[in-house]
Amino acid sequence: MPKHQFDVSVTPQYMPEHSAPEAGVYQFAYTITIRNSGATAAQLIARHWIIKDASGKVQEVRGLGVVGHQPLLQPGESFQYQSQCRLATPQGSMEGTYFCITEDADTFDCPIPRFVLDATQYPEQDDDLAHGRVLH
Repeated sequence: MPKHQFDVSVTPQYMPEHSAPEAGVYQFAYTITIRNSGATAAQLIARHWIIKDASGKVQEVRGLGVVGHQPLLQPGESFQYQSQCRLATPQGSMEGTYFCITEDADTFDCPIPRFVLDATQYPEQDDDLAHGRVLH
């Protein structure tokens, strides 16, 4: 078992109710689970995202923590959060790293594996059904 290691899993989701394809706005949510699979406690300090859309536009986002938290994870513990991303195209991807520090002041980068954002994999919905209305 490595001394310090976080494993990251991601579940993306297209949000048609917050998107406007005719205006080039595609909203995605993603749920991230970070698990400390190492042998020592470590804290997530900062994030670095690389966000790409289908037109080749690249955005880089850097900041402290995730959704206002800098979780300290003991071995075997997990932290889960949800965030969002807006693209100008129906497809794109995200990847990056978390900067972390262990109890004994070792630092390490935890890779966030590349994941695909794809609005085209979701079937078109009737507008009334998409807004939760029941038709009789």
